[in-house]
Amino acid sequence: MQYQIISTGSKGNAIVIGGYILIDCGVPFKSLQAVYKDLKIVLLTHIHGDHFKPSTIKRLAKERPALRFGCCAWLVSDLVACGVSKKNIDVYDVGKIYCYKSPALKVNPIKLYHDVPQCGYRLNVGGYKVIYATDTAHLDGITARNYDLYMIEANYTDDELQERIRQKQADGGYIYENNVVCRHLSKEQADTFIFANMGDNSEYVYLHEHKED
Repeated sequence: MQYQIISTGSKGNAIVIGGYILIDCGVPFKSLQAVYKDLKIVLLTHIHGDHFKPSTIKRLAKERPALRFGCCAWLVSDLVACGVSKKNIDVYDVGKIYCYKSPALKVNPIKLYHDVPQCGYRLNVGGYKVIYATDTAHLDGITARNYDLYMIEANYTDDELQERIRQKQADGGYIYENNVVCRHLSKEQADTFIFANMGDNSEYVYLHEHKED
């Protein structure tokens, strides 16, 4: 299965699966120039600007008036404010499976744990199984056995986090480090989830790794 990581991290997130599914839209429109004409659906997770860029969504809705947008209820009003027609929005409930016939796609939103309402996605793309999960404190209670592709946040390692705290303690400037464990997944958590679920032929990709400015 083809996938393209256009951007991942605090500066912007946008992943294309199968050439026609965009997950998250937190990048400038110019970053999507090579792919936007082939998109069939945009799946959105939460309102933070590195995942939801209003100007880009507005441009997508203008350039592609038939493009579908999928999200949970907490993003509907924000999409409408960007100029997306309500008839183009598929509103999902966490835990339910939504089926599209052409092209063949199943979408299953999963509850994640961030500082705003947030979801990830299990996808079945023509029989190819993908799970996408970023911006979450944990993945407790979630399974994805023998999936083909795991796209999972690995924002920090425990050692890196402790080292950053030690370096910043002198000036008290480690607010991000104090809060990160309540908002983001560590590499150790990602590895535990991936290795508990993956099969012999599974592939995995780390997303949303924290970069120091």
